[in-house]
Amino acid sequence: MNTRPARILIIGGSDSSGGAGIQADIKTATALGAYAMTAITAVTVQDTTGVSSVQLMPPKLVAAQMRACLKDIGADFIKIGMLGSAEIALAVIDTLRNHALDICSVLDPVIASTSGAALLDEAGIKVLREQLVPFSTLVTPNIPEAEMLTGIACNDLDGMKRAAALLGGGGKGAYVKGGHGQTAMLADVYGSFGRTTIFEHPRLDTVHTHGTGCTLATAAAVGMAQGLMMEEAVVLAHDYVQAAIAAAPGFGRGHGPLNHMHAIPPYRS
Repeated sequence: MNTRPARILIIGGSDSSGGAGIQADIKTATALGAYAMTAITAVTVQDTTGVSSVQLMPPKLVAAQMRACLKDIGADFIKIGMLGSAEIALAVIDTLRNHALDICSVLDPVIASTSGAALLDEAGIKVLREQLVPFSTLVTPNIPEAEMLTGIACNDLDGMKRAAALLGGGGKGAYVKGGHGQTAMLADVYGSFGRTTIFEHPRLDTVHTHGTGCTLATAAAVGMAQGLMMEEAVVLAHDYVQAAIAAAPGFGRGHGPLNHMHAIPPYRS
């Protein structure tokens, strides 16, 4: 019996508070039974109240980290998060095309933090839109990101469905997260192969949602790496994030982290 865990290469920024970014990705992958590797694109100074400083890594160093992981251990799936600049985004897409063309990927198009800090420049957004979105198997934007990538207003369910259909065209998938909406019922929209699925549930009354986007994208990547169909992996990711929010430990003075270990004793709620 082959018990080797699925291998996930995660490309993204470090969050000093541990709630989002690479730290959230590693926790998620580990909790769901996968082996996580990383290519760090940026080191951020942040806590639950916001981001105070960002130091981007040299693009060549990001690419070298990716190549080291891919050439030795290898990867079953790739998750792309914060890139920080057009130069890093171009280095990532070039490395993927040359060394991971046959490996599927999930793109979480990180453009701004929960607190509003810009985490990607305009040129970088253009690279996302024109090169990384078409390359990726699944794209998981929130409402503002979906609007930037598609030009479609997502202030209602119809707009979210049209954005998901556009981003999830051509056999790809898109999961538009509705957390930025203002309604009591929260709706996420998954689109692929010309159809959409709505995930609707009551909005949890909490500020502890730091890292939900990173967590969802990584959980979906793990699910697909473990053999689930894309929609099954999205359902797994959705349910995992909702449970992690509900079990949040309440840390910090602002938008606190999730409980990524909610299903692992002794953390089970």
